[in-house]
Amino acid sequence: MAGDGAIQRNLETAWPADLPADDERELLTAGRALLRADATGVGRATWPDVFPDSGQEVAPAFATARFRIQAAIARRAGSPTKAVVHLVWAGTDRGGTFTDLRITDWHFTRTTVKKGAATWTPQPRT
Repeated sequence: MAGDGAIQRNLETAWPADLPADDERELLTAGRALLRADATGVGRATWPDVFPDSGQEVAPAFATARFRIQAAIARRAGSPTKAVVHLVWAGTDRGGTFTDLRITDWHFTRTTVKKGAATWTPQPRT
């Protein structure tokens, strides 16, 4: 875990901040939750468009107890209505193999909901 700060600083240096702080916080919260759901299976029902119900039980690839996000940033992705959350993480898979410095990106689009409020919507992987 001591190296996590260095990883975070490297991400921030490589991709300078370009989003309002509120947007960045919202995206980071969602990106972390999406990664946890993807890797461990916990919370997938929160995003049915990202994790459609296949009618089959999901066998998580990583143990929830041996999973952690080492660093994360949220940045624009080509336009003010698109963003990407870059995450670096570590975990132990079902076979017991620990790996760190795994990289995952989640893409979002900004959508307007009721009363003109805008929110970031995660995009399914293609």
